[in-house]
Amino acid sequence: MAEGEIPPDHGPWLEVDLGALVRNARDYGRRVGVPLLPMVKANGYGLGAVAVARALEPLGPWGFGVASLAEARELRSAGIERPIVVFLPFVASAAEGYRSAGARPAIGGVADLEQWLAGGGGPFHLSLDTGMGRGGIPWHDGSQLRAIAGRLDRGGYEGAFTHFHSADADAAATGVQWHRFEEALAALGPTRPPIIHAANSAAAQWGGRYAGTVARPGIFLYGGRAGALTPEPVARFDAMVHAVGPIREGDTVSYGATFRAPERGDLVTLGAGYADGVRRSLGNGGLIAFGDRLVPIAGRVTMDMTMAVVPHGAVRVGDRGTFFGGPLELDAQAERAGTISYELLTAVGPRVARRYHGGRP
Repeated sequence: MAEGEIPPDHGPWLEVDLGALVRNARDYGRRVGVPLLPMVKANGYGLGAVAVARALEPLGPWGFGVASLAEARELRSAGIERPIVVFLPFVASAAEGYRSAGARPAIGGVADLEQWLAGGGGPFHLSLDTGMGRGGIPWHDGSQLRAIAGRLDRGGYEGAFTHFHSADADAAATGVQWHRFEEALAALGPTRPPIIHAANSAAAQWGGRYAGTVARPGIFLYGGRAGALTPEPVARFDAMVHAVGPIREGDTVSYGATFRAPERGDLVTLGAGYADGVRRSLGNGGLIAFGDRLVPIAGRVTMDMTMAVVPHGAVRVGDRGTFFGGPLELDAQAERAGTISYELLTAVGPRVARRYHGGRP
């Protein structure tokens, strides 16, 4: 199927430029100067985790980051062999699942480490909380850090990490977190693990200052702005026009009759709605692109359909409309929805076909 061609089932589709994704990864890697640990959680930020991981393989990343054990298993089932770090806090009852998947747990406490080691151990990464506040060993908890340090000689201590809360907007806060991270690492003893990671996408705007030994790009890879960094666009979310009909001045559109046509024209109905990832908050505020023409969404977004009003004859059944990508910049559309690019990408639903070009999926 050619790029831009309507799918045979007439459903919505997400076009993914894997070449642009790889170029973004190379750009990020040049900035930080260390190997990458790309984050492919949430189905590769909605683009397809397996396709993303395979596209990035030729760059030689150290490994891949996911949120859950199920995501790690998906990569392993697809033949991905590099190390995988699972970033949700470790749950002891899942220990054998981690080992069978060859996945590294994020250990965030003494009890977690004891349970991991007692079950046979294996490589793990210590989670150090320097201000994010969503799990990990607090950087200032000296007693817990000392207890952890006394157990690290049992093997498996492969990595340690923290997560910046404001790298996109606050250089001072990021510097403070890095200093806290260094303090916590020092409290764990003179021997550091081989893998130290903290830098997310936005942290690359300071080069290698916070890079550690590997860095964790996320949204930048997928075409979302990260602080001062603007990547190449990667994804384009399209749907087919299923109906076009006349609309009179004053006619209403969609639930609640919140939209009234300001003038005569054509009412256009696209085959995608909030079940597909078109955020309901885009109703009466978001845009749709028909070619280079940008048109406001008319009325509330519905579960399976989204409407717009265009000049008579401007759009035909079978045309495509774009919800982001192409002439509709991802972050700008996210702002219209009152959200961020991450949510627009990860909201793209399972009935939206992913179509890849520019690389090997």
